[in-house]
Amino acid sequence: MKLLKDILYGVSLSAVSGDTNVMVNQIHFDSRKVEMDDVFIAVRGTVTDGHNFIQKAVEAGARAIVCEELPELLIDGITYLKVPDCNSALAIIAANYFDNPSKNLKLVGVTGTNGKTTVSTLLYNLFKKAGYKVGLLSTIKVMVDDTEYPATHTTPDVITINDYLVKMNAAGVEFCFMEVSSHGIHQKRAEGLHFTGAIFTNLSHDHLDYHKTFADYRDTKKKLFDGLPKTAFALVNIDDKNGLVMLQNTKAKKYTYALKSYADYRAQILERQFNGQLLKLDDNELWSKLIGDFNAYNLLAIYATADILGLEKIEILRLMSELETVDGRFQYYISKKKITAIVDYAHTPDALKNVLITINALRTGNENVITVVGCGGDRDKSKRPVMGHIASEMSNQAIFTSDNPRTESPAAIIEEMEAGVEAQNVTKVLSIENRKQAIKTACKLAAANDIILVAGKGHETYQETNGIRVDFDDLKEVKEALNSLNK
Repeated sequence: MKLLKDILYGVSLSAVSGDTNVMVNQIHFDSRKVEMDDVFIAVRGTVTDGHNFIQKAVEAGARAIVCEELPELLIDGITYLKVPDCNSALAIIAANYFDNPSKNLKLVGVTGTNGKTTVSTLLYNLFKKAGYKVGLLSTIKVMVDDTEYPATHTTPDVITINDYLVKMNAAGVEFCFMEVSSHGIHQKRAEGLHFTGAIFTNLSHDHLDYHKTFADYRDTKKKLFDGLPKTAFALVNIDDKNGLVMLQNTKAKKYTYALKSYADYRAQILERQFNGQLLKLDDNELWSKLIGDFNAYNLLAIYATADILGLEKIEILRLMSELETVDGRFQYYISKKKITAIVDYAHTPDALKNVLITINALRTGNENVITVVGCGGDRDKSKRPVMGHIASEMSNQAIFTSDNPRTESPAAIIEEMEAGVEAQNVTKVLSIENRKQAIKTACKLAAANDIILVAGKGHETYQETNGIRVDFDDLKEVKEALNSLNK
């Protein structure tokens, strides 16, 4: 049990009806979970409004209600707290309820369109190799030192985040690396957390179904840096023009990294191969198994962060040389017939373009590149023709297929991708709705030394259609299809 007034510390209150000097049990923003003496926070969501469930929460035994609009009928014995923003109030209440666990470790947030998962996961792996107890909050998984939990969102809700941070405190975790999505920032899921630092990777076309404009998407990311204290660090990629925008109003100590511009941390790619690349960092050479310019940026962000957090530079480079690629990020498999299959999470125009640039830079010129790609349903529709254009323009053969159609028609999504294909590339495009069949077709079309890129789903091991998820693993499917050709 907690004293209500204690967990309200720092919350902006517009009106109070009832007693705050009472003991409360749990905190919830889902009325279905409310039990006797709990606090219910009436969060307005994108689909439902918590205010519509205040009465249900009261009937379930709620002791206090946090809301933006007070109900017409106020019941005796229940404390009603009016706030300007329930999302913000929930974040602060959750942090207070769990005794602000983020203060007890070094929490680093990673934001940007592409690279969040790679940077946060590899930082977790590097610090583990360095002998520290480490936490990870990512799209792929949640790690409390050595204990793994499944991830449900890029940025979980604030109650879940703080619950994981409590577990990390109990496990003696010293550093935690956390993906921070634009949705999470907009919905105040990162509020109430004490960040030691934040990293900006890049910004490109994504989530405009949610943010509506690129400016709003950019400015939402910027809020993470605006909220950093002066004791924190802000590390940004200034080869991306939005990097300096992130630093405009931050109180944190500013650091920059780049491949092309003058920056605090710089790298140069000396050699590229399919099994890795040679980088020059701080006048030292580093051979990494991660390839492509996009991974050079990711590695540079990792190096800079580890240096800022106090690791020895030579030790950082040694540990970086041991890092393996993250699941679903440029994972490759070479068949007995010398066909190379690459599986990558590239689900934005910029990410797809970067992966294809990397593949084309590694070609000798005689191989064909066959790209299998789709676009997710119920997401930003404006990127579909752009994805179609990039895949058809930069590949010898493009196969448009289903990604996660969700509640949309797969055929309609593919048609929108086809709209971006220029006349000279139409003959290079096949449309096969069934993803398994699309992958099989790509494998049958490939000859020795050809390269197959299966893009869009990466680490995901399911396909979602009309609310139903079925097992589907791109890497497993492409391996099976290629191996069947050897029989």
